[in-house]
Amino acid sequence: MNYDELVELDSKYKKFKKIKDVSFPIAIVLGVLSFITSIIIYSKTNNVLSFLIWIVLLWSIIYCLIIQSTCKKKYDEVRINLEEHVKSLYELSSWKYTREYDDFIIAKSRQGVDTYNDIKYYKEYPYLLGKSLDILIKKHEYANDLKSFLLIEKYKTISSYDLLEEKILENLVNTKYYKVLVRYTSPAGRSQYEKAINLTEQRIQALIADKSLLMSKTEYAKFLKDKEKELLQQKQQDYYNLVNGIIDYAREQKANLIISDDLEKIDNVYDKLIASAFCPIKKIKSSDDEQWKFVGKVIDDIKSDLDEIIKRNKRILDYYNSFEFKKVKEACNKLMITQKEFNEYIEEKVKSISSLFGKRAVRNETNIEDDYNYIHPYKKSISPFSVELSSGVFASAENNPLDYVIKYFYPDKELYPEQIQKLQLLIEELETLKDAKQIIDNYKQEIKGFLIEVPTYVMVYDEKGFYSRLGFAIIDEKDLNVNYQFSYTSDAGHSKRTFTVEMNEENIISIINILQSKLTMSYFTKEQRLLMTKKLRDHIKERDNYTCKICGNSTHNEPNLLLEIDHIIPVSKGGCTVEENLQTLCWKCNRQKSSKIIN
Repeated sequence: MNYDELVELDSKYKKFKKIKDVSFPIAIVLGVLSFITSIIIYSKTNNVLSFLIWIVLLWSIIYCLIIQSTCKKKYDEVRINLEEHVKSLYELSSWKYTREYDDFIIAKSRQGVDTYNDIKYYKEYPYLLGKSLDILIKKHEYANDLKSFLLIEKYKTISSYDLLEEKILENLVNTKYYKVLVRYTSPAGRSQYEKAINLTEQRIQALIADKSLLMSKTEYAKFLKDKEKELLQQKQQDYYNLVNGIIDYAREQKANLIISDDLEKIDNVYDKLIASAFCPIKKIKSSDDEQWKFVGKVIDDIKSDLDEIIKRNKRILDYYNSFEFKKVKEACNKLMITQKEFNEYIEEKVKSISSLFGKRAVRNETNIEDDYNYIHPYKKSISPFSVELSSGVFASAENNPLDYVIKYFYPDKELYPEQIQKLQLLIEELETLKDAKQIIDNYKQEIKGFLIEVPTYVMVYDEKGFYSRLGFAIIDEKDLNVNYQFSYTSDAGHSKRTFTVEMNEENIISIINILQSKLTMSYFTKEQRLLMTKKLRDHIKERDNYTCKICGNSTHNEPNLLLEIDHIIPVSKGGCTVEENLQTLCWKCNRQKSSKIIN
């Protein structure tokens, strides 16, 4: 029944009650008068009139009983519907807390009643700690609903409101506390002694928060140990989340980098995090250790360095997309047209360098594993000439580096003759690139007059990228200083060691000699020849007066002319590296000649 229907029902009751209030006294008076009159008439007159008066008296009595009963029924109907309305309004199935106590405890003595308290209660029944709090919270929710109803003015005009209010107030008395009755009954049952324990929500919350109150010393010591372990694990996880956040951020931002050197720096972020943050986190044994401050500062510093790299790359990329750079590029275009073919030739040389090395051993991804998989994996740009070793093999490789270079990068003995030729060619190509790099630097000096408005930060951080965008061939120092790298990483990633073998002329010659010593006698005789050393290259250029033997151009006419030493009969066709088979050619003629034999 909704409120309007309730009001209408109450209105009908009130109307009936008004009729009852008026007619009831009249019926009473009429009945009394009839009774008195009947007595008088009965004593003095005939019996018929007396009988009629008695009928009036009887009617008065019956009327009073009927109207009183009907009025009560209508009142009860209003009362019942009002209660049901309130229950439906707050989704109550019944008046819940009519019992005075929530639990009942039997004590063994009067003293047991006096000493019994909430601590002892929850020690005996620890599972009731949370349950009693839930009951009390529900009591408070129930009480708040009923209190909110008592504040609604419109219901106070309904006839049975006073009875409902009284019932609600009785219920509210039992919602203030979680009540436990402790009682002792004498053996003969002649006397009882009892007391009530009234527990508030705050008290139960305090017992839940401070579990030491319900524990023995041993239990409390174990509790503190477990709590410290939990705090330590949570703190570790919080710091792992910081580390993973940086790793994920680096992974996302890596694709936006344009400065080549920064690509390596952002890869190194992962190694720094592992060495300076992840490993210390695993070693800290206390949640309040001072070492946390140091780790936090390391993480902040690495994040700042990463932000600086991202910010720097964005700033330079914005410049490359600007109108100012477009003007610089247009101004340099005419000068670069004449160098286009030379740049293409040098780029071909750079790309072909890696094909002259031994077998590549590539690791595409580094995974640090731990008991809880705390650290995210991170893809790194690993050198193609890098190999991961076990601890024992790594130690041996450090003592005999060239032997292990051959073992891992030149494993196939049948390919030794071909690899020897490639290594001989590698020496020549590296020397050519060194000369070409100097020539490119000379070209850069020639166009510096057009670079007055180029921001300093561009040249400081991305000089190679800047000149590459102008059209210059880029010869990175890494192309001229190729290294074979050996590394060892522990299973949990706690330690990492590396060493490199630089492929300089001395080491390349040593590798060639080792490879030749492993050949059969026939191969050894065939491959035994003079190597193209820098001294021999310089001698041939000087002998030929720094002049191309095909076109006649020389460094006397063109100071930035790139000269190369050519095998008249190519090595691939049986030519040896001896003076009679060597000549000086400019880069254009050498490019056209390739592996042909020209008279």
